[in-house]
Amino acid sequence: MKELIDQLDKVFESRIRLGIMSMLMVEEWIHYSDIKQALDVSDGNLATHLKLLRKHDYIEDKKEFLNRKPHTTYRSTDKGRQAFETHLNALEQLIRMQDRDQ
Repeated sequence: MKELIDQLDKVFESRIRLGIMSMLMVEEWIHYSDIKQALDVSDGNLATHLKLLRKHDYIEDKKEFLNRKPHTTYRSTDKGRQAFETHLNALEQLIRMQDRDQ
């Protein structure tokens, strides 16, 4: 069991970061405002979580201007996808172990 727990990534312990990565696993690029709306978070809160995910190279962003307004979109990196899949697989195995023990 310890080896499964060691596979859990602390970066994904936050509901917000878990939500961001979940969205990015199913969509290639997602606009900042779509993430904000889906997770119902403030700009500052979202920015903090996105910054941490970028720091770990789990996501990347694309910044451009559309009609003179900033337009920022995000996607997961290969490293981020792998880390998230490893995290989810460990969680699934831990849940299966729990189900067997009951």
